[in-house]
Amino acid sequence: MPLLPYASCPVAASSLASPVTGASYPSLLLPPMDFLTQVLWLLLGAAAGTLGGRAIFSKGKGISRSQQAEIDQQKKQLQDLTLQVSEAKAQIKAAEAEAKASAKEIISEAKLQAADLETRAQKDMARVEEKEKVLDQKVQEVERQRENLHKKEEEVGALQSELKDAQKQHRDALEQVAKLNEEQAKEELKSELEGEFSGYFASQVKAMKERMMDEAEDAAKDLMAQAMQRYASEVATESTATVVQLPSDDVKGKIIGKEGRNINAFEAATGVDVIIDDTPGVIIISGYDLARRYVAKLAMEKLIQDGRIQPARIEEIVVKMKEQVGKMMLEFGKRATEELGITGYSQDLLKIIGRLRFRTSYGQNVLKHSVEMAHIGRMLAEEIGANAITVTEACLLHDIGKALDHEVAGTHVEIGVEILKRYKIRPEVIHCVAAHHEDIPMETPEAFVVAAADAISGARPGARRESIEEYFKRLRELEEVAKGFEGVSRAFALSAGREVRIYVDTQKIDDLAQLKLAKDIAQKIEKELTYPGVIKVNVIRERRIEEMAK
Repeated sequence: MPLLPYASCPVAASSLASPVTGASYPSLLLPPMDFLTQVLWLLLGAAAGTLGGRAIFSKGKGISRSQQAEIDQQKKQLQDLTLQVSEAKAQIKAAEAEAKASAKEIISEAKLQAADLETRAQKDMARVEEKEKVLDQKVQEVERQRENLHKKEEEVGALQSELKDAQKQHRDALEQVAKLNEEQAKEELKSELEGEFSGYFASQVKAMKERMMDEAEDAAKDLMAQAMQRYASEVATESTATVVQLPSDDVKGKIIGKEGRNINAFEAATGVDVIIDDTPGVIIISGYDLARRYVAKLAMEKLIQDGRIQPARIEEIVVKMKEQVGKMMLEFGKRATEELGITGYSQDLLKIIGRLRFRTSYGQNVLKHSVEMAHIGRMLAEEIGANAITVTEACLLHDIGKALDHEVAGTHVEIGVEILKRYKIRPEVIHCVAAHHEDIPMETPEAFVVAAADAISGARPGARRESIEEYFKRLRELEEVAKGFEGVSRAFALSAGREVRIYVDTQKIDDLAQLKLAKDIAQKIEKELTYPGVIKVNVIRERRIEEMAK
């Protein structure tokens, strides 16, 4: 039978009722105790209740059936409680036995694990001891080797001292036999070696020089190519004529005036030629001075817009347009310096720089050429570690003399140097300007960079132009100069005159003469011809041997 909980036991109710009178007994107030003790108390309470009931029943006159049934039921409950107590004791004993068995099993398992750990620890200790023994043996071996090395070092030192003594004795003996001291013998050996190997050394030096020149040329080409690739500007050339659009052909008569008075006054005031032909709606202003041509264009447009075309009005408008162009020159100079990040120039110098906007060289605008040079030169200077600020200023100012070369005597280089000295430009910048055409020797890296940037900007295809007659004439002259040397069989001008390729007779020209011929042709081209950029002289000596197989 399952054990009943304490709260469900009928005897353990909050109060006990008498079977006869129905009077209630006070509640059993039991302190907290274990399960077995609680059951014993319950049994005692039940027994006491039963005895009390019997005593009451004995005093009465008789017991009714219902009361007897209740008594029998209580007896049965008492028996059930007794059985529950017995079962509880049995369960307690079984639990105690199971706990003891589990404890024994845990203890035995712990003992096994402890024995395993102890075995492992002993093995680890044995391995550690074995390693210590091996290390001790290695330390002893290193010590023995160290002692052997010390002994060998002492032996080597003794042998070196003996060798030095033997060498000295041998040298003394040789000096006595040869009757020469050590210095004299060295000089004699040196002279013999120089005589024997001078040709070999010379060829080696020549080969190294050629290799260095090739590497330097390749590096320079790479730098220039990078600079040109990084700076891509517009390619445009200036013409010598300007077209002015007319609202109608009737204006042509006003421009010419009575007996040509208006056109003559205009040409005299502006210094340009006005070409009026049968082309409808346009007239042409021609002149080599871009500034004058631009003043004439503005003045002509103003006169056509005003409608009052007469000599006095023409002179008035031309004066105003010259003032306007002067302001434009100052603005052009400011824009150029701001673009390059240059500051501190006076307005007079900025105006001279702006005048380069109205000057051309072989059709290339000089101000645009100078700004382009400054960008390329700065990139080259940064690549090779030169002073980029000096190079930028020198490139912008290198052709400043061209702004006044038609007004002042002297070359544009000389005029430019004088202008820069007047405005107190730094000496290193002036040196670059003075040396960019090699009028004076180049003494600084910045001067070489400026010259290289000038060649890149001026000699690139499309930057400058020549008339077709001058172009063909220059190519013919280039070929004739090359053919004028003895031993030259053929000569061709290639790459738009940038290269002359020369074929020589192998019977008359050998390898050494080939080098001298190339140098002589290049020098003659420099002295006699005028050309933009650089011309490559390529002398080819080709030997062919033919034999017939019959």
